[in-house]
This record gives sequence, structure tokens and C-alpha cells, in this order.
Amino acid sequence: MELIFTLTEIKTAATQLLDLMGGTKVLAMHGEMGAGKTTFVHALCEVLGVEDVVTSPTFSIINPYLYNGNETIYHIDLYRLKNNQEAIATGVEDCIYSGGYCFVEWPEKAPAIFPNNTIHAWLYTVDINTRKLVIN
Repeated sequence: MELIFTLTEIKTAATQLLDLMGGTKVLAMHGEMGAGKTTFVHALCEVLGVEDVVTSPTFSIINPYLYNGNETIYHIDLYRLKNNQEAIATGVEDCIYSGGYCFVEWPEKAPAIFPNNTIHAWLYTVDINTRKLVIN
């Protein structure tokens, strides 16, 4: 499936992706640096009702956000990690198998830790205001 959207339509695209995910809670976000992965995760969190400030977890690796009263979304950035073992050591695997939403940037850094039902999405820059999201 493919979604093409402008940055003003990003929440609509995020809603469509969440609908497509159904009961699946793990989303692996692929894309070049600057494609808008963190911006898209921010939109996903807004749609789910997160009131916390959503920021890039590049340095912290894992940012937890509360939504729906007391449920947790894990926003994970694997960019600084080298492999599956480092992801496991930092607690990423625990988050992924927690049963909560997990939005993971740079999943190619630790591909073996993802469950088989993970939704993979590739984000591409079409132009300065337009993105294309390709979902498996």
C-alpha cells in the first residue's frame, strides 16, 4: 500500500496507517536521514492522544509516551546502535514485546529483534512538502 501526503495532511496519513495496522502494535519506520520519520511518529502519537512532547530519541534510544490514561507508546531510534545485541542490551526488545505500541526508526540496525507481524513502512521525500509512505 502507498500513501502520498503533504505535511498538512500528515495526521490523516497517520490515521490511515493506524487503521491499516489493526491489532499490530510494532511499526518499523525506514527512511533516509531527514525523510520525516520522527515527524511521522509525532503525528501517530497525536492521533493516539499523546499529550507529552514527542521528540527524537536519537540520543536516549527509547522515549516512552503515555496515552489513553496509562498506556505506553515506545518511540525508539536505533540509529546509534550497531546490532541486535546492543538493541537487546538497551531494552529495545523488551519494549517491542511489551504489547504496547512501538514506533521504531532505523530498524535495519537490529532486524532480528522484530516479531514476524511487524509492519514495515518506508518513508520517501517526494518534494519539500510531500512524502510517500510505502507499507508492506
